[in-house]
Amino acid sequence: MLDHVFADAIGALRSALELAMLERQAIEERFTTDALLGDTRWETSYSIPGEGVPPRVQADMTLLWPTWSQTAYRSWYLSGELNNIPAIEAEVVARAQRLTEPPDPVVVLGAIPATSPLIGNNFLERSEETTIETIYGPDVSRAEYAIEIGYSGIFELHADVLADGNLLDEIFQAAGGWISSTLIQLSDCVS
Repeated sequence: MLDHVFADAIGALRSALELAMLERQAIEERFTTDALLGDTRWETSYSIPGEGVPPRVQADMTLLWPTWSQTAYRSWYLSGELNNIPAIEAEVVARAQRLTEPPDPVVVLGAIPATSPLIGNNFLERSEETTIETIYGPDVSRAEYAIEIGYSGIFELHADVLADGNLLDEIFQAAGGWISSTLIQLSDCVS
């Protein structure tokens, strides 16, 4: 069993998303480590239940544990002193796809929040850029459309959280409901 604060954060976010009644897209989950830089990354996708395959509305999430955070965590673990506060970088991308008409970004951005609620000691803030895709299949006379809106933020892990990984459940609890609500608002505005 891996006993590490980053693994605890993954478990806490996964639990929060499942408590929010979101459905995990199992094939989309990845856990990777950059062999050159040492950063560790966890990526997953969740959707509203019953959305089909691929889901019409989904959230793609990434948690990044940078090398510098691992160094700070290891230093705290070995010495008991927290000289630098380790942090997890988070990104959530809300995506609506399989749309029959191009989405209006003004309508979509007006319907979904600009920031998350307070998650731990920080917010996830919406990116200033919105992506709209046009997807052509074999029949190039018919197109489908998609829109993506990204959010990002950093979660600092203070000594109390490092000492008790269960506190991560409290930190990420707000994330599950917010992501679920954002996906429902996105679904409603592109219907």
